[in-house]
Amino acid sequence: MTRPFDMTLFLSGVLTGSKVTQQRHLRQARIMQAAIQQRWQRDNPWTWQLKHVRWFLTQHLRDRSEATRYYYRLTSMLIWKRMGNGQLCVETGASWVS
Repeated sequence: MTRPFDMTLFLSGVLTGSKVTQQRHLRQARIMQAAIQQRWQRDNPWTWQLKHVRWFLTQHLRDRSEATRYYYRLTSMLIWKRMGNGQLCVETGASWVS
């Protein structure tokens, strides 16, 4: 039996800022994880592809406010940074290595 993926441990190396900001990023990362798990059965960010994050930001959050989408984009950039994939351009969904 496998243990659930620990998002807190995963993001611990890249989380900065106040405690409230860190908690917001962790909460949003868990929400992203649950939505991607429900749609694609991928609960581990190491198995996510760019299309999964793009879907979450464009489709899953389509009825949310611009401010909410902005904060989720920040969280997705932290996840992308933690994975070592370079920078993520979340507006177009393109990625590149810096």
